[in-house]
Amino acid sequence: MKDKVVVITGAAKGFGRAIAQRAAAEGARVVGWDIAPDAAQGLHHAETMDVSQPDSVAGAMAGTLAAMGRIDVLVNNAGVNGPTVPNWEYPVEDWYRVIAVDLSGVFLCVRAVVPHMLERGEGRVVNIASVAGKEGNANAGPYSAAKAGVIALTKSLGKELAASGVLVNCITPAMAETDLLKEMTPEYIEGIKAKIPMGRLCRVEEVAEMVVFLSGPGCTFSTGAVFDLTGGRSVY
Repeated sequence: MKDKVVVITGAAKGFGRAIAQRAAAEGARVVGWDIAPDAAQGLHHAETMDVSQPDSVAGAMAGTLAAMGRIDVLVNNAGVNGPTVPNWEYPVEDWYRVIAVDLSGVFLCVRAVVPHMLERGEGRVVNIASVAGKEGNANAGPYSAAKAGVIALTKSLGKELAASGVLVNCITPAMAETDLLKEMTPEYIEGIKAKIPMGRLCRVEEVAEMVVFLSGPGCTFSTGAVFDLTGGRSVY
């Protein structure tokens, strides 16, 4: 990973922060794309942007290329959880917000970055999905739907790019100790934890380790694939 330019959306907190720190430890030059980048994190470059807005994504892309010269790895991590209520009670505005950030944001960043990777004949895209996208969590319909969409988008893009030198994979973590928990009720969190055979939540460091593997030279024959991080909850 030495000197690789790694762009991470949502790099200021949670998974994104852990991924940034782990990639930097491997010698990568880390770029944070975030609605509120954390300057104290030690990023090599940061872009203040909103993944749900096409013009904002395009601006971040242009700014990154001007500052860093290229992008080797794109980690689509930015996300929101939204309310934890039944689908028929879900506020319409929150549906649009969750889909815009968690699914459309991945599409827009891929649409901006992949042509650059194709020109160079190499690259890595790692999308952060969720076990909710495999199983569908009760009282989290839009989030589950968005993450299922990320899984399908990963498979589609992986097939499109299979012979190009650009590999695309996604990770499906179980619930982890991040700021997204603030959007959930204690009862909802305990219900999710009860589904995990290991009896604990995922650690952000565990996500970061898998992202670094999928971004690095050790990953050469996996694309369009889904990598599980659920402590035994999901075995496919």
